[in-house]
Amino acid sequence: MEFLLITGMSGAGKSQAMKVMEDMNYYCMDNLPPALLAKFAELCYKSRKDIDKVAVVVDIRSGEFFEHLFKGLQELNDGGMTHKILFLDAADNVLVKRYKELRRPHPLNPEGSIIEGIKKERELLENVKGRADYIIDTSNLTLSMLKEEMSNIFLEGKGSRNISLSVISFGFKHGTLLDGDLIFDVRFIPNPFYIQELREYTGEDENVRDYVFKWPQTNIFISKVIDMLEFLIPHYTREGKTQLIVGIGCTGGVHRSVAIANEIADILETNGHRVAVSHRDYRLK
Repeated sequence: MEFLLITGMSGAGKSQAMKVMEDMNYYCMDNLPPALLAKFAELCYKSRKDIDKVAVVVDIRSGEFFEHLFKGLQELNDGGMTHKILFLDAADNVLVKRYKELRRPHPLNPEGSIIEGIKKERELLENVKGRADYIIDTSNLTLSMLKEEMSNIFLEGKGSRNISLSVISFGFKHGTLLDGDLIFDVRFIPNPFYIQELREYTGEDENVRDYVFKWPQTNIFISKVIDMLEFLIPHYTREGKTQLIVGIGCTGGVHRSVAIANEIADILETNGHRVAVSHRDYRLK
């Protein structure tokens, strides 16, 4: 029987992840007390319903989280039940924003600062994150992107502890990408905005892409960025980094950065990397 433990930061998307696992025909249980892990696995194994895939969410909502979690996992091993751990994470500023949007207090600091609660939670989860088989940073993932990432891991077998890459286009006039690890400025490329027949399109459209890529400097730039990333990725991975956010910025975040971000993401994916691409500032017509 396949047994998956889902855990991670509050607000990082564990509930959504559990729904995705249900869609993949996993038998799911939310907020299972860690002390009951082995007993629950045994019940599933002996069930007459032929349960062969189980996913449980365990997190800090159980007050005695670390006192029993690793003991529970050891009991699984002792019973011959192999398991995997999926850890969901997100940047602090993203978690704060999500809490504010939902108007919820942090469970570890319900009467005080959200950021202080997040800090306490990170300290508590440090050891279990270190033991995780899969780590997904949801900071820049939509629900559909999360589904795709989990499908890659659990249906297509592409998952690993390797670093995941997020390529994000943005416009400098709307502010720089605050959580970007590497920021590239593509404003040196002629701007399609000043071409009347291209202004109302985006970098997703073929006519804009053709204009952006007709300039030799565009292709040279992309080649050099790919070379740099392929050099850096294994070094970041060895240092324990789980996500690399690459920002591609132009003036408005509509034309050049969108086309180039898509191209870089496509090349990285072809090279075998886990890649998510998103566009912060453009809106479809």
